[in-house]
Amino acid sequence: MTVFIDGDGCPVVDIAVKSATTAGWDCVIICDTSHHIEKADAKTITVSQGADSVDFALVNLIKAGDIVITQDYGLAAMCLARRAFGINQNGLVYTNDNIDALLTQRHTARKVRSAGGRLKGPSKRTPEQDRAFEKALSSLLNQIE
Repeated sequence: MTVFIDGDGCPVVDIAVKSATTAGWDCVIICDTSHHIEKADAKTITVSQGADSVDFALVNLIKAGDIVITQDYGLAAMCLARRAFGINQNGLVYTNDNIDALLTQRHTARKVRSAGGRLKGPSKRTPEQDRAFEKALSSLLNQIE
């Protein structure tokens, strides 16, 4: 089993790599040429820059039972369709029960921005968010084993 990290803009790469290797899982970071990330205990795959290039590379590599760390709801939906598990940087585990609402939320936000509206961005990341992610990932790793 493998933990895949959507490396483009992921704030928890170090925590994810450490948790995966501690649990005995392989870890793969996928990023494009503008976000190259190297970690000693993880394999890095770098793909060409382009809209969704990382997402499509990742979806083509995952297998049922793998874990994908991403904040992209569209990618999470594709992972669920491939029977992989998805989790975001704050510890939210994507499921068939919550993905439709998250995709609807994303679509609504895009419509607001397209109409010239502005939405408040995320607040500064806190240590509590890192701890929540680590706890949720560890639980998921142990649940799947």
